[in-house]
Amino acid sequence: MNKNYIPIIGLEVHVELKTESKMFCGCSADHFAKKPNTQTCPVCLGLPGALPYANEKAIEYVILMGTAFGCKIRSFSKFDRKHYFYPDLPKAFQTSQYDLPFTYNGYWESPDGGRVGIRRVHLEEDTAKLVHEKVNGKAASLIDFNRSGVPLMEMVTEPDFHDAASVNNFLKDVQLIVRYLGISDAEMQKGSMRLEANISLAETVDGKYDLPDYKIELKNINSFKFLVEAIEYELKRQKELLENSKKILQETRGYNEKSQTTYSQRSKEEAKDYRYFPEPDLPPLTFTDEHLRKLSLKLPELPGQIRSRLKKNYELSQDFTDYLASDKNRISYFEKAVKLSQKYNVGIKTVADMIVNKKALKNYPEPEMLIKKLLEIIKKDFTPAEDTELAVKKVLAEEVKAVTDYNNGKTAVVGYLIGMVQKKLHGKGDVKVISDLVISKLNNHE
Repeated sequence: MNKNYIPIIGLEVHVELKTESKMFCGCSADHFAKKPNTQTCPVCLGLPGALPYANEKAIEYVILMGTAFGCKIRSFSKFDRKHYFYPDLPKAFQTSQYDLPFTYNGYWESPDGGRVGIRRVHLEEDTAKLVHEKVNGKAASLIDFNRSGVPLMEMVTEPDFHDAASVNNFLKDVQLIVRYLGISDAEMQKGSMRLEANISLAETVDGKYDLPDYKIELKNINSFKFLVEAIEYELKRQKELLENSKKILQETRGYNEKSQTTYSQRSKEEAKDYRYFPEPDLPPLTFTDEHLRKLSLKLPELPGQIRSRLKKNYELSQDFTDYLASDKNRISYFEKAVKLSQKYNVGIKTVADMIVNKKALKNYPEPEMLIKKLLEIIKKDFTPAEDTELAVKKVLAEEVKAVTDYNNGKTAVVGYLIGMVQKKLHGKGDVKVISDLVISKLNNHE
């Protein structure tokens, strides 16, 4: 008998924060494509006796991110040591957060109205980078410590996702919000945003299920597309194992983009394996209500709020609002263009269409250039205003019944009258101009 399974998916999203210096020292945090091991000091190299100090800006960025996702903010927090032995970690421990993260218990609302819990958004330091190449003809692994100690924000969700498509929507929203906040470029190809997913399958009985006693972690995937592929393959692999009565072992797996398959890397650790304890070289941190209030004032209008406002104020379609809100510069351009369009009686939807479908930002870098172009198009293609007004007068004189019906409360006839005017103008009238003239003359009984 075939059993029914539901995917159980939780995410860990790592984002390198765009600060000038590293998390616990004064070295530059801008490490991408720099000469290896040129941005280091005793602290980020883990040398004995070197003492760390916390980057205030990075902490503020994490609190802003938590606030954007409705998280609770702790007034008291601390850093912890997370122990593991690996070449990219010179101290043999990572300074992270364990039981008292800066922010916790938030949420994300999906476009379909569903809700995903945000367990925590915390702060830690990034590791060094391993570079695998040949040296003197022999395979070797080299270590670049420029990335070691860069501020790394980690967002952990509850296991509330049940399909890869929802995961994809969430991650794109996270990337967009990070960019709106200005706390990171979140460039996947540069490694400043990295993705991990914990995946398992739960057997359902009458629509109910218990969380499985295992999870597979897909580690360090560097594109939304690859993560979706990896999740879909992993769900298929796990289902085949369960249907053949095989036990799934908890482990960490990687993803091979060429074969589109996952592969085993190592058995997955649990919290006890990391031997967490409070970081003795960094004092605990306290935040006053006033400090947190001032931080919250730095929160900009977020993409979801912008989408709702565009839909309400301008009656734009979902596709249009999604496209406009998906870039901070794009929405700023649109808002400026709308203000100008209202001065010159250019339709808002015409402006939006030019931006969404006609590459306006590329062809007309300034909103003023776009409106100027639209005005040129209107003057060239539409009948002159005096001819339009003459046509309106003639139609109102000829369509006595329609005018009487309007005066008796049948306002729907306005559409008919506009159509008759357009017929006289051979379809070259500006509908907005015609509509305004018809209604004005009807109301003033001209």
